[in-house]
Amino acid sequence: MIDLYTYPTPNGRMVSILLEEGGLEYQVHSIDIFSDARLDPEFRKISPAQKIPAIVDSDGPAGGPVRVFETAAILHYLADKNGRFRGNDAITRLECSQWLQVVVTDLAPAFREAFVFIRLLAGQASEEALAVGQKRFVDETRRYIGVLDFRLREYEYLAKTYTIADMAAYPWVAAHAFLGIDLDDFVGVRNWYNRLSRRPAVQRGMNVPPSPTS
Repeated sequence: MIDLYTYPTPNGRMVSILLEEGGLEYQVHSIDIFSDARLDPEFRKISPAQKIPAIVDSDGPAGGPVRVFETAAILHYLADKNGRFRGNDAITRLECSQWLQVVVTDLAPAFREAFVFIRLLAGQASEEALAVGQKRFVDETRRYIGVLDFRLREYEYLAKTYTIADMAAYPWVAAHAFLGIDLDDFVGVRNWYNRLSRRPAVQRGMNVPPSPTS
C-alpha cells in the first residue's frame, strides 16, 4: 500500500496519474496547501519542505516503509517500482529524463509564477506590476508549451513512447485555459493533449483528490 499526500494541483495530479496508470494500490491523504495542514510536524517527517506531493511506500526497496518527496523523485521511484513508463532502452530513458526536466524546471515554474500574478497577488500589487508579471510569465509558459510542441509535432509522446514525462506535462498543459492559452496555436501539443485526455487512468488521476470546488 502507498500513502499519497496530495492536493488538486498539477504536481499532485501527475503522481496520481502514474499511480492509476501503473495499477498500484494507494490511499489518499488530502493536504490543504492553503491552510496550516502542511505545517503538521507529522507531515514534515514525510515531506521536509512541507510540500505536496509526497508518498510513503509500506513496501520499500529494503522491504520496509520508505518516504519519497519531491515530485520528480516520486515519479522516478514509482516508475522503477512498476517497471514501466521510463522507456525500455537507454535512449528512451534519456529522452524521458530530459523532457521531465523541461517540465519540472521550466514549464512548471513559469506557470506557477503566472498563477501568483493572476490570482495570489490580485489586490496586493499595483495594476502595472500585475500586468507586467502576468505578461512575462504567461509568455514564458507559452514559450515552453511551444518547446513541447516542437517535439510533439514529430512524435506522439515526449520520449517517443508514453512515459512519466508525458504524465508530468499533462496536468500543467491542462491548465492552459486559465492563462488564456489556446492549444489550437500548438497543433502537436493539442493532438497529444486530446490523446492523453482519452486515457481512463489520466481521467481518474486528474480527479485525485477531487477539487474543493467540484
